[in-house]
Amino acid sequence: MRVAFAFSGFGRGEYPDHSKFQPDDLLAPDIIAEALKRQGLEATSGIQGKVRAALDIEGIIPANVTKDRDRLRAAGQTPAPYIPDEYLVTLTLPRKTMFSSRQCELLLGEIATVFTEKFRRNYGDTPAGFGSAFDSLRKADYFEYDLLLSADIQNVISFLNQQQDIAKTFRSPTTNLTFSDLLSQAKLFLQIRLSETLGLIRQNGLSSNRSIAVEKMNYNIRRLNDAEQEAIEEQKVVDDLLAKTQARSENYVLGIKSQATQLRPEAPILDQGLIDSLLENDASNFLVHKALEAGLAVKRIQSEKIQLLERRKEMDAFLNKNGDDQTAVIARVQQSLAEMERAYDELISNIRITYSDFVRQQFADAIRVSMAPVSGSTYRPMAIASAVGGLIGLALGMGLSLLGIYVGEKDVKNAGK
Repeated sequence: MRVAFAFSGFGRGEYPDHSKFQPDDLLAPDIIAEALKRQGLEATSGIQGKVRAALDIEGIIPANVTKDRDRLRAAGQTPAPYIPDEYLVTLTLPRKTMFSSRQCELLLGEIATVFTEKFRRNYGDTPAGFGSAFDSLRKADYFEYDLLLSADIQNVISFLNQQQDIAKTFRSPTTNLTFSDLLSQAKLFLQIRLSETLGLIRQNGLSSNRSIAVEKMNYNIRRLNDAEQEAIEEQKVVDDLLAKTQARSENYVLGIKSQATQLRPEAPILDQGLIDSLLENDASNFLVHKALEAGLAVKRIQSEKIQLLERRKEMDAFLNKNGDDQTAVIARVQQSLAEMERAYDELISNIRITYSDFVRQQFADAIRVSMAPVSGSTYRPMAIASAVGGLIGLALGMGLSLLGIYVGEKDVKNAGK
């Protein structure tokens, strides 16, 4: 029972995120367990282990590739490593097993299906939690809407920016929209719909309990103070290491060709000093990158803390008005929220459909079954070989018998004479 998988469309031997494909990815326990369950077969840990042990995966190397590599070796050259993009998966079970040949064929096909679905979930679906902003608002207070909705729409914009860089010219045949069009819609949603609703909430200090809202803000401010101090200490450590590295790098000079190297022209002209200098430069670049990240982290926390302090100041101004009637304001906010949710759902739906069309086009041939499951017995080749051997033996025996009869008659005649 065999099935072959061809990996193509996203780089030989690589997933879309450039991580390496390993043949054992196909034998992951979750894939085997799901395939067994879908086929209505027993999926105990023991059976899963037997199935995984009976599966064998080998890369398929085309004949023309083999010839080219043999030609290079014959010419004294070393061919580059070859990474297959097609794999043959073979399930070998004993003759007396709980699965029939047909069940084994279906199981292999199901393993291929489950693996393909897992690939699409990992690389073909929108990020987890994408477009679920209003689900998180159900139990939130009004003052928290700003934090939740603003963070969500920023994530949406970041996702669209990333997709715009990947697929600049792609246009969905279903929505007739590009990722650039969707990015413009998301920014308009932020500027118009979101600003309108959040403006009403902040302008009226809307909250189910303003005292509790202030306490939550105070807690978040304390949390941000702790995070800020931690980020500042990390930044100091990185800056100190960077300063020491830059001071040491001034003592390194490029290496020169030594006398031993001059006696061997084929030897590389690198000195140990040059190697140390290259390593030092690499470490310096790494620390510069880390210093930039640490500095941005500090500024991001400080910005978030400033915004929260401003919101608490606004809420403090309404703290003595807990008894005021907010019915009219709440009604306006609820109406604005309903309109914003409809616009949000439409935007997210268009993004999902457009992204789904893009994934269908981009990864259409990423995983495909190039040979359907074929069942066969280990005894069949032996039987065929035995039959062929028997026929050859029979033909040889008949030939010798005929030859023996002829020689025998000739010998009898010669004896009579």
